[in-house]
Amino acid sequence: MIPIAKPLIGEEEKTAVMRVLDSGMLASGPRTEEFEKNFAEYVGTKYAMATTSGTTALHLGLLALGVARGDEVILPAFSFIATANVVLFCDAVPVFCDVDPKTFNIDPEKIEKLITKKTKAIMPVHLYGQAADMKPIQEIADSHDIHVIGDACQAHGAAYDGKMVGSFGDVECFSFYPTKNMTTGEGGMVTTDNEQIAELTISLRNHGREKTKWGYEHGRLGYNYRITDIGAAIGLEQLKKLPKNIEIRQKNAQYFNTHLNSVEIPYVIPKAKHAYHQYTVKSKNRDALTQNLKKNEIGFGIYYPQPLHSYKHLKKYEHKDLKISEKLGTEVVSLPVHPGLTNEELVKVVEAVNMAYQYPDK
Repeated sequence: MIPIAKPLIGEEEKTAVMRVLDSGMLASGPRTEEFEKNFAEYVGTKYAMATTSGTTALHLGLLALGVARGDEVILPAFSFIATANVVLFCDAVPVFCDVDPKTFNIDPEKIEKLITKKTKAIMPVHLYGQAADMKPIQEIADSHDIHVIGDACQAHGAAYDGKMVGSFGDVECFSFYPTKNMTTGEGGMVTTDNEQIAELTISLRNHGREKTKWGYEHGRLGYNYRITDIGAAIGLEQLKKLPKNIEIRQKNAQYFNTHLNSVEIPYVIPKAKHAYHQYTVKSKNRDALTQNLKKNEIGFGIYYPQPLHSYKHLKKYEHKDLKISEKLGTEVVSLPVHPGLTNEELVKVVEAVNMAYQYPDK
């Protein structure tokens, strides 16, 4: 079986974890601080704050921007459920925007008409590792004096206009779930250049604790969103390997781009560097494709089978101009693109995809 994702954990990660276990410092400590410093340097921001997951990173990012009851946050209708759920965590209102049919990311041309007096932030998602078109998004936000928080949970190693994803907007947030381009087991990261946002995020992830002489003073409602040094130790080693692994993902994607002839391959905007968390194609006959992938024991993913506004707890936020997001849910298929693929497996994936339409009944 060729898996859709494959976490690559080596002896370096195992050794790093054992060092933490031997040290006795298992909670958030020196390895976490080192991981945060190195990750900030990688994406090009002044600050990075590690959390327990991408979801909690997004939650903290919204809270640090002051998103609260009744505020509106504009986000793409085509994304993972956490993108919308974190807005509800803040008792705020998700305002769904349709996406570009080629990039799968939020369509900047459709954002402005959704802005109201209650709009607090825009949350572009760098879906599948493809950077969102940040220049027009930032221009819209600046003209209306609203925040930008990037959902970069799938975009480690992606870049836009010469800058790393993670360094755009007021805040950006990453996930280190095992299937991501790098992992800590479970974990997340908030990145920013704003010192006030950084300090507030640090407080919020630790029960609202403030910097005082004794430590146990809490100036606000907070949460236990702290990562452990065990996870941070894994993350430090994974971060060292990330550039090379992104290169392999891009090389694998280029092989698919050259040899797939029966599906619509991923589009990359000219000013962007795609990190290929997923290699997602569009198919007019998805059933034929997925059946042949199953037959050939090739893992695949449908990310995502339905747009966010179709879920029961989000349906009340639906509006009529979300047709592209609805259509994509019926067409997308993600193929294995991870660095663990062999040349033989790349060939097998291509043959299974192309043959699915030449001989759909065999």
